[in-house]
Amino acid sequence: MVPSSPKVATWGPIRSLLYLSPLLVFVPWYTARELYALPEPISELVNSDTGLPQISETQILAYVRHLSEDIGYRTVGTAEHALADKWMVDTAYEIQKECEQLVRADPGRKLECEVWHQRGSGSHRFDMMGKRMYKTYEDLTNIVIRVSDGTPASKEHAVLVNAHVDSTLPSPGAADDALAVGVMLECIRVLTHTPGWTPAHAIVFLFNNAEESLQDASHLFSTQHPIAHTVRAFVNLEAAGNQGAELLFQATSEEMIHAYSKVPRPFGTVIANEVFSSGVLLSDTDFRQFEQYMNVTGLDMAVIGNSYIYHTRQDLVDNIQPGVAQVVFFTLFGRFVQYQFSTARVMYGTLFSLSTALAWLTYRESVPGVQSLGFWKAQWNGARALLVALGGALIGANGLAAVMHRVIGRDMSWFASEHSALFLYGPAAMGGMLASQVVFADVPERGVLSALLLMLSGGALGLQLFSIGSAVILFIGAVPLFVALSLDALLNPGLVVSLWTYALGLLGSIFAGSQMTYIVLDVFVPLTGRIGSDAPAEHIIASIVAVMLSLAVPLVTPFSQRYSENVRMNAVTILNVMTIAAVAVFALRSPFDERHQRRLFVLSSDNITSHERYLHIGAADGGPGIEQLVDNIAANFGVVGTQAIQEDMHDWNGDWDIIYPFSSFMSPYKIPLPIEPGFISPFASGGERAFKVEAVNETLDVVAGTRSLTLQITHPGLIWTVIAFDAHVLQWTLDDAPPDEYTRHHIKEASFFGVDRWSVDLVLKDAAAGPLTINFIGIDETAMWPGKKEKEKEKGGVEKDYHGGVTGVMALFERLDAWLFREIEDRVDGMLLATVGGIVTV
Repeated sequence: MVPSSPKVATWGPIRSLLYLSPLLVFVPWYTARELYALPEPISELVNSDTGLPQISETQILAYVRHLSEDIGYRTVGTAEHALADKWMVDTAYEIQKECEQLVRADPGRKLECEVWHQRGSGSHRFDMMGKRMYKTYEDLTNIVIRVSDGTPASKEHAVLVNAHVDSTLPSPGAADDALAVGVMLECIRVLTHTPGWTPAHAIVFLFNNAEESLQDASHLFSTQHPIAHTVRAFVNLEAAGNQGAELLFQATSEEMIHAYSKVPRPFGTVIANEVFSSGVLLSDTDFRQFEQYMNVTGLDMAVIGNSYIYHTRQDLVDNIQPGVAQVVFFTLFGRFVQYQFSTARVMYGTLFSLSTALAWLTYRESVPGVQSLGFWKAQWNGARALLVALGGALIGANGLAAVMHRVIGRDMSWFASEHSALFLYGPAAMGGMLASQVVFADVPERGVLSALLLMLSGGALGLQLFSIGSAVILFIGAVPLFVALSLDALLNPGLVVSLWTYALGLLGSIFAGSQMTYIVLDVFVPLTGRIGSDAPAEHIIASIVAVMLSLAVPLVTPFSQRYSENVRMNAVTILNVMTIAAVAVFALRSPFDERHQRRLFVLSSDNITSHERYLHIGAADGGPGIEQLVDNIAANFGVVGTQAIQEDMHDWNGDWDIIYPFSSFMSPYKIPLPIEPGFISPFASGGERAFKVEAVNETLDVVAGTRSLTLQITHPGLIWTVIAFDAHVLQWTLDDAPPDEYTRHHIKEASFFGVDRWSVDLVLKDAAAGPLTINFIGIDETAMWPGKKEKEKEKGGVEKDYHGGVTGVMALFERLDAWLFREIEDRVDGMLLATVGGIVTV
């Protein structure tokens, strides 16, 4: 048996920590500085030193401001969306005209700019969040600019650069995605105005007009545009925030990553690629359509910092961080590194072999004559100490999470600052880590260190064998530790490890771990505001903090073995005091403020078949106060004497189908609204804008037992219509493989402004089953707040009642929005939409 290491060190724990504190403080600070640093914004269109055109953030933001503020909320199907389409077309033809003028000024120059205004209809299957869904679209558009040298050879192979012009329902879309539109326009200007520049291969700039309606326009380009077949690779530009560097978070080939590594400020990590690919994030991009339908390789990049504003009315130009508009792999020490998986396996395998040899030699040197069984037993004892420490960190952090959630009811108190959860759950995690070591009083310090080295290097190799690129984090932590332990074995062969070994051995873990912690918290903290009230948000964030700390400072466990059990327990006591203090502070914090708002989804529904009106309220977070807020809304805006009704959210709750499947994360409430006596909806049967779902071209095949029909949906003045029904569909015009079972189907529509009819052909099994019951719903194009706020004010539509009485929907939204501001100030971002729907049998 290996003798216990003496609990004696040259320096005590406080002096040792002071010695290590520059590393523990400087590295996280430097990592954050490098991660969040942006270049100085450039205003001038031309570089005064070189006389050459340059990317101007001022010019980019001018485009962004025009799209997001002058035009406004560019939701697919609205008048504003049509205005953005027209502006984009006009801008494209101006670029083409400038291109022709440049060639005339320099007749020998080979440069050609071509423009297409694509228009088309189609359908596609769109699975998301575990739900099967179908999209159909009518008369949607794309604006395409191809820049080439004018020869067929140049146009044969092209790279596609894409951004979307539209914005989502509750957002003006400055960062998402007008910012990328502005960047692309500036890139075209700089390229074409650079004297002598000629592209060897064509660049296709796609300004697609319907990403937020679930990637309809990118599907239209990929499947129907005449030059789609020439695309060999693509770059997709997106945004899920408005701060920080643009992150490369999806990539499908080594060649594209290598090309990206040549840009001035590459920033990306395979961890982000794997997190996004896992489906954990409730988001998707046009990347899917290009990869699926054009079968080409590509890169997906997005601004992700401060994603609290993602898809909210706060996505404005003034909120975009200055410098953002300038434009296996990972970034470390400011360097972008990439290598093949096969290379990774060799590197990680070599390190694991060398680590095993080092651990064996140093162990035998420390305890001469030991047998191999004793060696492996010692490594297992060290590994158990480390695994129990991780478990202790998880138990400590999650125990506190249970207290925050179940005892004092202060959920999401860390929400308003991405990194504040470290201060709440960090001490509890560290306390649990150290407290767990009480059962490992006799484990040698060097044994724990060698076990840690084997776990990091072996874990890196094992994960890489399963093609998990995130194994690089373990490899980065293992390399400096291997070097440190090798030097320590040569210079200091005693059982007590030199303190500088910790300083050197910690270097890789704390660098990589700090970067990963920042990125993961940047993504997952804002995400908890839209994963549903039933999701264990406290435990998710607590677990993330515990795991990140274990990866960033894995040497805490062996370091604790330098000292006696009394020292460890004193440290646990100090950490417990810090935890209590943190709880006292965080218990007083509100999860939401003016920059980190609660998202409130409000639908005023007009059921044209039951003639009921409801105000539907939903929040996609588990923060406190939603029940009281809903009750207050009911008291102030509902039918007198009625209360809010909490509903179940499931696939058959048609009231929320316009945002299905995202609706599955909400706990919805509905509040009865007063109805003006004698009121008849203009969308009801016989009204001036009747919303109709009807079966045409119907036939029955008695022998085959099938029913064939065309469902025709007429929706004047309504957008984003959805139908949902239960049936066993044998064939339809949506795709070639409907589910071979009786199940729920959701079909969502998106069309250009003024297009008010679409249809789908169906062949149904079991013709004798009776009529088909269909839920249908759509959004009133004129009644979206705040998207239509200014337009309706110009027409007097807000002050006047929408239906000619006191219960008008835009008047209601104006009052409700003002009431929310008075009651909660600006801690809520409300999406207020008027919907029309009902149930019909055909």
